[in-house]
Amino acid sequence: MSKPKPLVAIVGRPNVGKSTFFNKIAGHRISIVEDTPGVTRDRIYADTEWNGRKFTLIDTGGIDPSSEDQLFSQMRAQAQLAIDSADVICFFVDARAGLTPDDSEVANLLRRAGKPVVLAVNKMDHAGLSDVRWEFYELGLGDPVGISAANMLGLGDLLDEITSRLPEGEEEEEEETVIRIAVVGRPNVGKSSLVNRLLGENRAMVSDIPGTTRDAIDTPFTDADGTRFTIIDTAGIRRKGAIEEGSIERFSVLRSISAIRRCDVALLLIDAKEGVTEQDARIAGIVHDEGKAAVVAVNKWDAVEKETGTMEKHRRKVLEDLKFMDWAKVLYISALTGQRTGSVLKEAKAAWEQYTRRVATGALNDVLGDAQMAVQPPLSGGRRLKIYYATQPLASPPTFALFINDEKLMHFSYQRYLENALRKAFGFEGTPLKFDLREKKKEDIRK
Repeated sequence: MSKPKPLVAIVGRPNVGKSTFFNKIAGHRISIVEDTPGVTRDRIYADTEWNGRKFTLIDTGGIDPSSEDQLFSQMRAQAQLAIDSADVICFFVDARAGLTPDDSEVANLLRRAGKPVVLAVNKMDHAGLSDVRWEFYELGLGDPVGISAANMLGLGDLLDEITSRLPEGEEEEEEETVIRIAVVGRPNVGKSSLVNRLLGENRAMVSDIPGTTRDAIDTPFTDADGTRFTIIDTAGIRRKGAIEEGSIERFSVLRSISAIRRCDVALLLIDAKEGVTEQDARIAGIVHDEGKAAVVAVNKWDAVEKETGTMEKHRRKVLEDLKFMDWAKVLYISALTGQRTGSVLKEAKAAWEQYTRRVATGALNDVLGDAQMAVQPPLSGGRRLKIYYATQPLASPPTFALFINDEKLMHFSYQRYLENALRKAFGFEGTPLKFDLREKKKEDIRK
């Protein structure tokens, strides 16, 4: 297996432009950018390349040495983890603010880490700030590189400095399968706790304060069997009416929905004590509409009083409330205690295998032919649906093209019957199935 890409951690005080730089280099908006200290709270990763050198950028929450706030304290811890794992550190300071005591504190922290450091003086948007750059020599971290991340000035020089400090000899990474899992749900159902449990580290911040996670955070991860995952911890999705227009939380929710769109498997977390709420059903609806594989994890199961049959009764209720997604596996876990969390990645991988599965054309037509023999399509206006032929042109999710005589004759209930026949024959647990109805004349099929 090839070596992993070198890691470059972007660190600095809050609101010095780290996320703006990260987004410019990553090529799309991954971190939320806002003029509010503490907006980026967790480590966020993106693979990138400069002059043929591939590396992974890590955006971090701001380090505020003087703050005693609980969240800022956790942000410091997250930044420290990024520093510990990085091969190169890019230290951001603010030209407009000038050299501050907190910058000096962060510089001391970086010196103790013993890693190569590139000092970036950001927000040098006009010539009047050019002399300010020299103040930062006082930090003792080498030549400061003046840039403006917002206006994309000096970024090439900064990237040259970063890549010159990367370790030599990393191999070209081979194309390997990576299963992307988005952990989604309402606020405070335990998404970040589960991510931390799966990764075996405090990867995402955990707090009883709803909304602690604001970004959709991608974390590469390889399990004991060598399967590569990217786990995406998302912000809790509240109902639309509870979110202020233009608020940071609104952008976070949009980012969470975007995470569902780019994942392979959505891991929907539900609070065991509350059961399936209306908002849980809405989130499940987004997963279903986007055509994603899914696993439903009922969290906090340790806090539920149980008697004989409690789990099976609860499972039937969940599937009834999510009847449009009754193909999904339902797990009962506790992220707090670790109860059954070992099965989460196993079931996500199983769902992905079904999501990417292809069925041989002959076997597909045999099953559909037998289904029609067992139950004929109903008559409509004196005419009956005829299915001449079927193929599977796409996977992810499995999509079946049905060549038929008239699309109007395909009743929803009969399509559901055919779907159930395919599931009975081939499995497909954990993934939606799609049908592409194509009208054809019988003589065209014979040709």
